[in-house]
Amino acid sequence: MEKIRASQTKSNTMREILKRETGEVLEDFLRASQEKAMQEALEAEVDEFLGRKWYQRGAEEGQGHRNGYYKRSVATLGDRLQVSIPRVRHTREKFSSRLLKSVASVAERVRRLAIEAYVRGLSTRDVEETFKDADGKPLLSRSQVSRVSARLYEEYDAFSRRDLSELDVVFLFLDGVYEAVRRYTNGQALLCAWGICADGTKVFLHLAPVQSESADAWEVFSQDLIRRGLRQPLLVITDGGSSVIAAVMRHFPKADRQRCIAHKLRNIAQKLPKDHLKTVMTELQAVYYAPDRMTADLLSERFIEKYAPVYPGAVKCFMDDRDACLIHLKYPEAHRRFIRTTNLLERCFEEEKRRTKILPQHQHERGAVGLVFGVLWRVSLKWQRVTMTEHELTQLRHIRSLMCPEVNDSHFISYRSAA
Repeated sequence: MEKIRASQTKSNTMREILKRETGEVLEDFLRASQEKAMQEALEAEVDEFLGRKWYQRGAEEGQGHRNGYYKRSVATLGDRLQVSIPRVRHTREKFSSRLLKSVASVAERVRRLAIEAYVRGLSTRDVEETFKDADGKPLLSRSQVSRVSARLYEEYDAFSRRDLSELDVVFLFLDGVYEAVRRYTNGQALLCAWGICADGTKVFLHLAPVQSESADAWEVFSQDLIRRGLRQPLLVITDGGSSVIAAVMRHFPKADRQRCIAHKLRNIAQKLPKDHLKTVMTELQAVYYAPDRMTADLLSERFIEKYAPVYPGAVKCFMDDRDACLIHLKYPEAHRRFIRTTNLLERCFEEEKRRTKILPQHQHERGAVGLVFGVLWRVSLKWQRVTMTEHELTQLRHIRSLMCPEVNDSHFISYRSAA
């Protein structure tokens, strides 16, 4: 019995489709046409690989021969095609289809482009409308886009398990952000960590979903950073939340803690009358932006003496955690503008909110985490380096030696701790 090539079978299928009087004849015929074209291309690849056509005998030993087919579903831009992949055996080299690799590569590029469009602000419906062929047929359906967007969570999962032991993080930033998720009435909290390393690079370190910014949540978050190999930084920058402060004191006991002065200034401003706000805030900024700690202490005492009788609430807020607000003056002057606030995080959160505000709420935690990670990770790739001169690195090593004199590691400024 004469064997029939798979491409001939596809031709027979097309003829049968044209005989139908009902059903989606045109759609089925077009799909079968695509399958036939791909089938013929695969068979032509085998002809070229073996050096002979169908039923032609090989002239050389080791030239191999055909060995039937196996069925496979191939994902293209607009559909999944059912084709028969030719088998060969007894060949010197393994047969590998260039066509299948090319189709997979193009489809992967389209999926990657869809992910980038989704991260940058398009909804799943927008992505579906954007990716269409010349006939207006979607290259990716909404369900396919949703599956593609799920790859963001896979990227996050790999990111959250990265080894941090080789990063020389000198300045560590901790903060949280909230996203609306259907099952969370008060929003899904996401704890974040960034760092500035001794080589001047800014790195996105960790992101973790939690129920709220509780003491237990920050405790587990800090433990996870250390478990993944994060070394002890010299300075940790946070807001005034008691939970994150407690976690810093427990897990980074010898590190200095910088209270974000942008948050502090806003807190104090709420306790001042509007008609005197500008004058008082100018004097406050003179304290926080003083050239050195001695000057800051002098200006601080004058501020307290002048305004305590008039605005006791504002002065009390100013005195609360005052040392943590001024600790940045201990560090190299060129670094202070980067470390006295959590603005590095706030700017990233602004970009992230600009993207997620088009969604009334996320359907589930995985979707929220994947999208927030996708936005923050791509923002972090554009961060500019911080200049670290040899003189400034020497100053940082000196600070480290005072914090932890038993450590003698010339390769890192951050250090190991038993905490």
